[in-house]
Amino acid sequence: MAFESLSERLQEIFKKLRGKGKLTEKDIKEAMREVKVALLEADVNFKVVKDFINSVTEKALGQEVMESLTPGQQVIKIVNDELIALMGSTQSRLNIGNKVPAVIMMVGLQGSGKTTACGKLANLLKKQGKNPLLVACDVVRPAAIKQLQVVGANVNVPVFTMGDKANPVDIAKASIDYAKSHNSDVIIIDTAGRLHIDEELMEELVNIKRAVQPDEILLVVDAMTGQDAVNVASSFNERLDITGVILTKLDGDTRGGAA
Repeated sequence: MAFESLSERLQEIFKKLRGKGKLTEKDIKEAMREVKVALLEADVNFKVVKDFINSVTEKALGQEVMESLTPGQQVIKIVNDELIALMGSTQSRLNIGNKVPAVIMMVGLQGSGKTTACGKLANLLKKQGKNPLLVACDVVRPAAIKQLQVVGANVNVPVFTMGDKANPVDIAKASIDYAKSHNSDVIIIDTAGRLHIDEELMEELVNIKRAVQPDEILLVVDAMTGQDAVNVASSFNERLDITGVILTKLDGDTRGGAA
């Protein structure tokens, strides 16, 4: 699993800290160096690691910790609290409001798992009492439309398509009228995967956004992307102002740093 090796490394570091009755500044800095190496080896972005270590070190070297009867436990708690803050301490929910149909736009790199994520999201919304519609706007990848239709059939959710010769912007716009006439209250748009440096395809996403005014723009990221995930997210956010991220393939043997 993605976080298994990182978890084991951190446990080893914490075990050393617990074994010391009193901590010196040198002990804390050595432990932070090991934490830093563990995070970098887990493919966490360097800038993220640097900010994280600086924050933890500053708090760990505070007088309250150094003079505590259990300084090791205090440092572990600080690391834990900062990790929670880094990962997000609150549960995120879709913000689709009361607009009918609500529009969710799925974007990301090739092979990140967007189409499968579309199906899973549609199934989740269906369980919540919604009537979702999947929209096939990927006219680039061979058999992308067929895959979405198979995914839709598996979760019993209809798929709107105009074939692979139509313009994705026109497909997205037409899907809204289709949704209204078929009582679908949520549209999930499956877009073609693209590199964040592909100007033409990125502009296509901007045009789809402009045309349908989505309530949510979700970036789908493969957990195996590693440190480059931050660059990918930044590029997509700069052009589209994404509202959330879905991390896929966390059940693989990746090191999980993309999270």
